[in-house]
Amino acid sequence: MNKAVNDGVRPGNSEVWSGSWVAERLGVELLGDPELTDLLGLALRRNPKRAHLLVSNVLGKHVPQSPSIVYGYGFTLGRRVRELLGTEESRRAVVLGYAETATGLGHAVADGIAVAPYLHSTRRPVAGVATAGGFEESHSHATSHLLLPENPELLSGEGPLVLVDDEFSTGNTVLNTIRDLHERYPRDRYVVVALVDMRSAADAGRLDEFAAEIGARVDLVAAASGTVRLPDGVLEKGQELVARYEAGGAGAGGQSSAAPSGLVAQFPAPLKDEDESGGAGAGGRSSAAPSRLAAQFPAPLKANLNADSLGARDSVDMRLRRGARPAPTGPHPTDNRITRVELRWPRNLPDGGRHGFTPAHRIRLEAALPAMAARLAEALPEGAHRVHILGFEELMYAPLRLARELEQVIDAGVTYSTTTRSPVLAVDDPGYAIRTRLTFPAHDNPADGPGDRYAYNIAGADFDAVVAVIDDTADTPELHAPDGLLARLAENTPHVILAVVPSYVPERPPMLPEPLRGPAFSSYAPEEVGWLLQDLSDVTLEAPTEEREEAIQSGGAHYAESLPVEYQPSEQYQQLFHTALDEAAGRLALAVGAVTELVLAERSPHPVLVSLARAGTPVGVLMRRWAQYRHGLDLPHYAVSIVRGRGIDANALRYLAAHHDPADVVFVDGWTGKGAITRELTDAVREFEESDGITGFDPEIAVLADPGSCVRTYGTREDFLIPSACLNSTVSGLISRTVLRSDLVGPHDFHGAKFYRELAGVDVSVDFLDAVAARFPEVSDAVTVLAKELLAADRTPTWEGWAAVERISEEYGIHDVNLVKPGVGETTRVLLRRVPWKILARAGAGADLDHVRLLAEQRGVPVEEVAELPYTCVGLIHPKYTRGATGADGKAVAV
Repeated sequence: MNKAVNDGVRPGNSEVWSGSWVAERLGVELLGDPELTDLLGLALRRNPKRAHLLVSNVLGKHVPQSPSIVYGYGFTLGRRVRELLGTEESRRAVVLGYAETATGLGHAVADGIAVAPYLHSTRRPVAGVATAGGFEESHSHATSHLLLPENPELLSGEGPLVLVDDEFSTGNTVLNTIRDLHERYPRDRYVVVALVDMRSAADAGRLDEFAAEIGARVDLVAAASGTVRLPDGVLEKGQELVARYEAGGAGAGGQSSAAPSGLVAQFPAPLKDEDESGGAGAGGRSSAAPSRLAAQFPAPLKANLNADSLGARDSVDMRLRRGARPAPTGPHPTDNRITRVELRWPRNLPDGGRHGFTPAHRIRLEAALPAMAARLAEALPEGAHRVHILGFEELMYAPLRLARELEQVIDAGVTYSTTTRSPVLAVDDPGYAIRTRLTFPAHDNPADGPGDRYAYNIAGADFDAVVAVIDDTADTPELHAPDGLLARLAENTPHVILAVVPSYVPERPPMLPEPLRGPAFSSYAPEEVGWLLQDLSDVTLEAPTEEREEAIQSGGAHYAESLPVEYQPSEQYQQLFHTALDEAAGRLALAVGAVTELVLAERSPHPVLVSLARAGTPVGVLMRRWAQYRHGLDLPHYAVSIVRGRGIDANALRYLAAHHDPADVVFVDGWTGKGAITRELTDAVREFEESDGITGFDPEIAVLADPGSCVRTYGTREDFLIPSACLNSTVSGLISRTVLRSDLVGPHDFHGAKFYRELAGVDVSVDFLDAVAARFPEVSDAVTVLAKELLAADRTPTWEGWAAVERISEEYGIHDVNLVKPGVGETTRVLLRRVPWKILARAGAGADLDHVRLLAEQRGVPVEEVAELPYTCVGLIHPKYTRGATGADGKAVAV
């Protein structure tokens, strides 16, 4: 060690390094980049695992510093990460910061990346917010960290994860975090960001070994690199030194809130000219190879922060501010005025990254900052020259941004730091980083119980005003108590200003109920299907068919707001159903087996079947039975509501995402017509991803029959009679169509439906399933052949059905594709539920249309044979229907 270190002064500079006191007494050395001693000082703490504390001059935690300097360092590191990742990877990145010291730094890094959402760990559990993970920080005084993202998918993406801490020493905390998250959410790339990389030579190689172990790339970005050399017995020496100085009391250790006599204020003098060599941007390295002794004490820190890191409105020259420190005037009277300022923080804007902070949140904050800073400026005393913004433990970013904004609008020096949980020895010596310590009780009802909290280097700094920025969780009686933080500040500054930020708590909807199951809801066995619906059986929802049709076509009501009166089949019609089932059961079994095999081969080996209620539900049950019969699989099966023009039930998707991997979900329906529901589902899933941030749902439907050529996953593309289309609830578990009406379905409710228990005597739901499943053994070999052919075929949708419907709509003067219902299933629905105008039947169609002809005869609807019809039949709903219009009998068009 050269003479300069022994003397504790810098060559050519009268300023003392704030680590020299510890270095001289314990023999601690900083080795590495020359700017380390500008970035770091040293102090001692009461900790059984580590005696020394590296005290950052640019973090904004223990040492008051210009907010532009603090923010600029983090922002510049973020810009370097963006350059490292590139534009596309940056868009997929997520930034994770560590509580409590790096919460603000991580925010600034995310700002530098610009397009990345941010989350920081927390030691504050929040009621109603689920924990997405946690980890331990072994060397810390408070070890447990929680991860509480509002969006549970925030950590599960495949893009790079950027982990930010103030220092990277052993690397244990960061690597343990990566290992824990990688097991649950594996990804290809991680980036570790720190102000200083202080690994020892022994730890330097661990990063590459760790990356190889988990099979991912791990990069490191730091503003400066080096290491700490600790002599033998340093822990014991440090503990003895701490004990001796604390036993000496306030006068020796600077423990009281009053300013010790030897303290000089830490507020910087006017800016000096920048030394143009080196700096944070140039000095950051990804290796830990130290090059020279930090004890050579370089010239003042070269921040090398460009205007981009500060924003266009910044006119402050970016140099570390250092200068003469005037002697304090002693403690101020305790009856000083404490002023509360209403910031008018934007509604529902998070106060930080505890639950996630997105680029959209950042934009809102940027817009609101000038007005909030102006309110702070108005509250400051006239003629104030030294103003300090004091943040609160994990709440670092909001106070930092307010301080930086205030720095731009007032003609006074502004510094920034925050309170902390960490107990550090205070020594009134220019060569020691922690000059004074204010001690006060915790004031946010911490989960680990009451205890002391600290604010360093505030007492005796001769600030004209201190602005304490806290969240409303911490605005408690303890804050305002005679020994509380505000009283401690009032003893040391003539003006204390309190600004309270609302603590953001995600709005969590009430827990969604479990699925409804038979026999309480539906005639299906409970294991066959779970209905993600609410039971509206006691509500009168039925309306006459003609009344519903008029309301729907006039725009006065949506079809999902009411139910048609349940059709009661005649004995003749029931016999047609049973005949059709006997004839079609084998054909149905073949299609069920084929579509299920496609799902297992292409979608997921363990799919979660989700039927679109209600036509899809019998098909979903049959697919589940096939998977059990052929493969021994017990597949989950749910039924959900989707409504044309209103989308899928978002709460049902939330339930599915909470209980299953969305990538395993396969939506199931009976058949396609023109493909309207296929398009509806695609749009609904996209909107859900945008609103909830939950991704992975594949909107492609698996259907039994795809005559419209709208999907890739089907059992057949032939338009044939599926007997379950012949009836309503009595072949669908006695469940009605789904209902979506604002007075019955709230924002946190599933869509509704009715269970027609009174129709149990004519229910054929289970008979239908059993008849088809009984044919599984005889079609098993044929399914193998058909599935193989389908897997090898080009199944790209052609949307022929949609084109045909548009053509028919124009040819018949309807001009509304929603009134054209192609296929046997849709035509049957028209006859059962709507006001039909006419039925188009393919010439030569046989028994597949027997039930259609019977229903048409009963309702007086003409059946028109068409030579070249792409479907077996098409149902046309009466256009422009009113009950008094010409054609109300179904024989003419009202124009």
